[in-house]
Amino acid sequence: MATTTTAEPTRRDFLYIATGSVAAVGAAVAAWPFIDQMNPSSGVLALASIEIDLSPIQLGQAVTFKFRGHPLFVRRRTPKEIATAAAVVMSDLPDQLARNENLPDDALATADNRQVKPEWLIVSGVCTHLGCTPTAFEGDYGGWLCHCHGSMYDTAGRIRKGPAPQNLAVPTYSFVSDTRVKVG
Repeated sequence: MATTTTAEPTRRDFLYIATGSVAAVGAAVAAWPFIDQMNPSSGVLALASIEIDLSPIQLGQAVTFKFRGHPLFVRRRTPKEIATAAAVVMSDLPDQLARNENLPDDALATADNRQVKPEWLIVSGVCTHLGCTPTAFEGDYGGWLCHCHGSMYDTAGRIRKGPAPQNLAVPTYSFVSDTRVKVG
């Protein structure tokens, strides 16, 4: 019968284990600042959502807010602007998707799918061509015009003419009350 004997751990074995453990802890401590810097800054977290008081915005007025470091267009549309946007034929639109974060990705860009309440249009203020900021009440469609490359958006924020490939994005938002909206 063969007997197996186990050797007692030596001082050298202890030093190998202790050195490896210290090296592993040291590597983790050294790597933590690099990993932690990838977290969003407190400024970004603070802008994750905003509440907007709509009461000072007059009928026919467009106001720009800052949301997540980018412009956010809030427009109180007139009945004529709402009717004009609703009358657009879908086949006339270069981008027929709503691009509304409140709806499924395949929702069509009808006037109803571009807002929660018809009077209020809330869209990202970043041109989908090269990231410029369009100006309100300009262009052939009375919506927004990006002067950099001539992209024109209608009063529902849909691309109508120019090189922009997509409609202005509609962020996630909900009405907290009749005069307050929470975006994000």
